Amino acid sequence: MDAVYRLGSVTAADVTANIPSPPTNAAVRRMLAILEEKGHLRHVEDGPRYVYYPTIGHEKASRSALRHLTDTFFQGSPVQTMATLLDISGSQLTDEELEKLSRLIKQAKKEGR
Repeated sequence: MDAVYRLGSVTAADVTANIPSPPTNAAVRRMLAILEEKGHLRHVEDGPRYVYYPTIGHEKASRSALRHLTDTFFQGSPVQTMATLLDISGSQLTDEELEKLSRLIKQAKKEGR
């Protein structure tokens, strides 16, 4: 999906050429078909090729993926998810980014989330 969002529309060959350590072209075609079956992509035929397009916006897909990740690896806990994110990137965060996180937490408290 990263390649699809980055390029806007893709063929299986485009995906293979734009991801690190790609699987076989047949595996990429199968994954694209699965993503289409799940409703994440649609395709149009361009001669012998299928050209795939995303069906949902990047932000909505990101939220859905993060929700799934949180449910799968962190027992549905946003706190555990955030703690892990801070642990793996804490030393890389700038003062401005840390301040922004602080403001977001204060805003969430204020709104009663």
